[in-house]
Amino acid sequence: MATVPSESNTPPSTAIRLEQFSQLSNQKKLGLILSAAAVIALLVGALMWSQTPDYRVLYNNVSDQDGAAIITALQQMNVPYKFSESGGGAILISEKQVHEIRLRLAGQGLPKGGLPGFELMENQKFGSSQFLEQVNYQRALEGELARSVQSLSAVQSARVHLAIAKPSVFSREKQQPSVSVLLNLYPGRVLSVEQVSAIVHLMSSSVPNLPVKNVTVVDQNGNLLSTQNDSKQDSRFDAKQLEYIQELEENYIRRIEAILTPITGAANVRAQVTADMDFSRIERAEEIYRPNNTESEAAAIRSQQTLEATSTGSKIDGGIPGALTNRPPEPAAAPIEAGGEKKEEGDKAPPVPTDQKKESTINYEVDKTVQHTQQSTGNIKRLSAAVVVNYRKKVDENGEVTYEPLTAEEIKEINNLVREAMGYSEKRGDSLTVTNGLFTADTATILDIPLWKDPDVIMLAKEIGKQLLIAAVVLFFFLKILRPFLRSLTPPPPPPEPEKLTGEAALGQLSEQGDGTAIQAIQKSIFDENLKKAKQLAIDEPAIVANVVKDWISKNG
Repeated sequence: MATVPSESNTPPSTAIRLEQFSQLSNQKKLGLILSAAAVIALLVGALMWSQTPDYRVLYNNVSDQDGAAIITALQQMNVPYKFSESGGGAILISEKQVHEIRLRLAGQGLPKGGLPGFELMENQKFGSSQFLEQVNYQRALEGELARSVQSLSAVQSARVHLAIAKPSVFSREKQQPSVSVLLNLYPGRVLSVEQVSAIVHLMSSSVPNLPVKNVTVVDQNGNLLSTQNDSKQDSRFDAKQLEYIQELEENYIRRIEAILTPITGAANVRAQVTADMDFSRIERAEEIYRPNNTESEAAAIRSQQTLEATSTGSKIDGGIPGALTNRPPEPAAAPIEAGGEKKEEGDKAPPVPTDQKKESTINYEVDKTVQHTQQSTGNIKRLSAAVVVNYRKKVDENGEVTYEPLTAEEIKEINNLVREAMGYSEKRGDSLTVTNGLFTADTATILDIPLWKDPDVIMLAKEIGKQLLIAAVVLFFFLKILRPFLRSLTPPPPPPEPEKLTGEAALGQLSEQGDGTAIQAIQKSIFDENLKKAKQLAIDEPAIVANVVKDWISKNG
């Protein structure tokens, strides 16, 4: 059968909707258009919001020059960015591109740090004075030192101030330079004593004739970090000493547990060692003189001097000084007596006075001992060790586990082993305690990180929540706002027409109503319709009709 083509390819439902839209008033048409535009805008906004990248700080607290150079580089690379007024005017970019952009900007030398360095000396103007050159050199040196300090991980920014005196030809009037360093640390970061000392020595080594005591380091809170001028600095506690003590104690613990583990088992021995250390530094200079040896033969003679003198002659008379001394001497007595007679032969001459002098000087070598002793720090004054050994585990034939203490001989053997492992010294005053006890079962279990505290799960939940929120907003807007509004604009559908009853259904309804004439008319129309269908079936399918008639005849016999 040929079908007649329709005049339009528009689907019936679309045509009906267009016809209904054309029947609306202008006000309702405008409202419907605005509602459709709102839905489209909401969907586009939700899509853009879901695809908006999370921005992260690229650089913070940059100077105006560095900020302009960074923005220019970002524009050349077509990287979207925005500014954040909070936090010192930070430059924000997509979180996925932060590390890549930082590396690419670092390849271009950005940011430069904002502090001028020795590049100031590259653009010297012709005819500048010596004073200006000196000022530029000092500024350049300050900038270079500040850049060096800023390279530390805990330092966010730094300022360096140099105080260099004008050189003088008089040596007595020479003044040593001094340096002041102001550090701005990252939040929650502190500098250790070693790091502050490193900064101080860096400054002292970078400026000529700058002593360490003339370097002052201050943080952003006004705390003085450099204490080189403190006379009590050497007496302060040093963190390295504590670290050394801990390493020494752990070393002794490992040695004790290593020697007892093959006997008791790895989980059946616990040891703790306390070391009393002496970190005092002693320097001693002695000069000892021992007395000379009493035996002259054994003593070493360094020098010997002997002096002997003998004089013969009259002895000069002397008297009491005074007036009598000024009298002339009496006449000497003649050796010949009166009468010209000589003395007798038996008479002797008066003795002649004689003076003798003898001196002897002997210098012996003196024993001298010069001793310079410097004792090393970190000497062990005393060791204290405590060892706990678990009871012996036994399993009987039935599989029951029992524990029994160790014997006295076994405890003694363990004591001797520990003494040898720790280098026990009674002279030093070491102490050792070995105890045998029953260990309690360790039922504590290491709990894993809860699922709701896992960072990856938190990030995934945030992303899913974001998408669900967008879907909920769109669905709420469509069901609670747009759909009722569209229903108010469209006219109500016409009531359904009553269904025409034909055939047996109409005959049953008329039988109930008791209309005989109508029943006969309907029965006749049904018979005519069935007869028409049978004739048509006999024309279209004669074989089937013949078989049906043959079947009827055979049944009626």
